[in-house]
Amino acid sequence: MNRKAMEPYQFTATQALVKFKDGSLTVEEYARSLLSRIKKRDDAVGAWAYLNPEYVIRQAKQLDSIPHERRGPLHGVALASADSSLDMPTQHNSPIYEGDEPKVDAAVVATLRHAGVLILGKTTTTEFASTATGPKTRNPHDATRTPGGSSSGSAAAVADFQAPIALGSQTGGSTIRPGSFNGIFAFKPTWNAISREGVKIYSLNLDTVGFFARNVEDLQLLADIFALEDDDIPRQADFSIKGSKFALLKTMAWPQAGPGTAAALEAGAKLLRDHGAEVEEIELPPEFNRMPEWHGVILDSDARATFLPEYRIAKDKLTSLLVEHVENTSRISRAAQLKAFDGVAALRPVIDKTAGKYTAVLTPSVVDEAPVGIEFTGSPAFNKIWTALHVPVVNVPGFRGENGMPVGLSLVAPRYRDRHLLVVSKAVGEIFQAEGGWQTGSPG
Repeated sequence: MNRKAMEPYQFTATQALVKFKDGSLTVEEYARSLLSRIKKRDDAVGAWAYLNPEYVIRQAKQLDSIPHERRGPLHGVALASADSSLDMPTQHNSPIYEGDEPKVDAAVVATLRHAGVLILGKTTTTEFASTATGPKTRNPHDATRTPGGSSSGSAAAVADFQAPIALGSQTGGSTIRPGSFNGIFAFKPTWNAISREGVKIYSLNLDTVGFFARNVEDLQLLADIFALEDDDIPRQADFSIKGSKFALLKTMAWPQAGPGTAAALEAGAKLLRDHGAEVEEIELPPEFNRMPEWHGVILDSDARATFLPEYRIAKDKLTSLLVEHVENTSRISRAAQLKAFDGVAALRPVIDKTAGKYTAVLTPSVVDEAPVGIEFTGSPAFNKIWTALHVPVVNVPGFRGENGMPVGLSLVAPRYRDRHLLVVSKAVGEIFQAEGGWQTGSPG
């Protein structure tokens, strides 16, 4: 029996590019398929803060008019963006910026636009990408649950086949956690490897661009666009799980792990061993136990300066969490700031050396499945350490929790080993998705 033909909205970025190149699909046809999918599912998911179908079609027609020899490397691929885009309201989910429309793209959006992407619209976020109350977005696999945050709409749009790739950001766990909750791949590159110019910064020392996709090939396309390069460039064909050596690391947050995460980590390690890899459980030196505390100090300290303008101008419109940052209600001293900044900086080369002994570090992505309700976007307990250490992380889907919701696992590598990590994640992802019990598929 023949398998039902895929609709254009179901294509990954890699698949769509093939269709555009061989002439079997126009960007306009592709755009109309995606818009139809969004119309069908938007009431249930609510991933978009702004989307103008007429603008999308105008872009698509313009892209179709470009001669083949002048087309960009991502010509026609649809993007869901959480960052500032030209002629689209960028309100940071804050009443202070209601109706605000930037006159230029954020650097990351400008880079992708130059590569030929079709920008669908602005996805929802929490207020200023904080841990404040979640936006309207719901998990596409269960509308009673959160999709995670702050990159709520981006992750939900990709998981629901409303876009093949999406932009997010991570200051605590805002890329990896939504990736896990929605059952898709999420990639937090090495900190500061990609410009954040043109976006509202939360923490200068922590904010990192994030990407979502339904496969690693699409993440590798994005890595190409942003010139992510290791000193030793890896080849996918040269890598094999068999003979590789992974570290299994529960971290200091392990007491918070729920049954879904505990089962996923055990299953993930077993699958790697079954496929010929060595998996060695390790513990970090005791000084790493202060990482969650130090992450919090750095976050609070950076945010005091970041949100001072909004506090001065419109304090009554700021969420209480951001007011507390500016007023330093935690009473963080300058000496404590220095201790946190210096303590984390000293541990970065330590984690590079430790992780560098292994193919990758296998570690939890989340506490458990996505929690019920959309107000709380989930705990970043398992993500803060990696964000502060500036290392690259990929959420690899493949498992499910006790309620049938997706649970992912993270792979971690030393700083600036992003391409190596993507190569490893592709091979690991194929095993986890084939044998772990969860496959990335259309929710509705």
